[in-house]
Amino acid sequence: MIEFERVFKRYPNGREALHDVSLQIEAGEFVFLTGRSGAGKSSLLKLIALLERPTRGQLIVNGQDTGRLPRRAIPAYRRRLGIVFQDHQLLMDRPIYDNVALPLVVSDTRFRDIDKRVRAALDQVGLLGRERVLPAELSIGEQQRVGIARAVVAKPTVLIADEPTGNLDHALARDVMNLFQRFQEVGVTVVIATHDLALVQELGHREVHIDDGRVIV
Repeated sequence: MIEFERVFKRYPNGREALHDVSLQIEAGEFVFLTGRSGAGKSSLLKLIALLERPTRGQLIVNGQDTGRLPRRAIPAYRRRLGIVFQDHQLLMDRPIYDNVALPLVVSDTRFRDIDKRVRAALDQVGLLGRERVLPAELSIGEQQRVGIARAVVAKPTVLIADEPTGNLDHALARDVMNLFQRFQEVGVTVVIATHDLALVQELGHREVHIDDGRVIV
């Protein structure tokens, strides 16, 4: 479960990205964050990922008050979180196996478990058998699938994505969203920021609209 309780986020330049946000997302729920560019969607996701901290207010994720987490506990916190970026952020000089394995290597997972989990993650996104291919040899949609495999390889309880289909046509975007739905169906909480309102309406999951840093119900 994710709970924002009267959360504010103000940056050093004085811009208030989030204003008095109260929002509850249940465990296993699929939620779309919508709103124009600069409305606060990315800031909200960054708070969940603890890439940034609220200026005021309380944010609870998986039963943890993130404001009370010391810096040294953040890596362990993030291991329960999967993050998918719009621009993939892949290591272009390493095969996709190495890209997907990276979170497990960083957390000192045993090699035998790494191999099993990486192959399972690639299978889930339809790329099993292409482990040694470089990202540059893949299409944009396939690169995004690698990013999703990397995000779920550690079996997170929460999966967040910031405009994961922004560079894809509608058919590819639907394929990627179907992957997110499959993870939600097995109990993963999914939160996606998107501009694709047609896809939001087509899929029918809960929509949380953000306007000028405020949640509009």
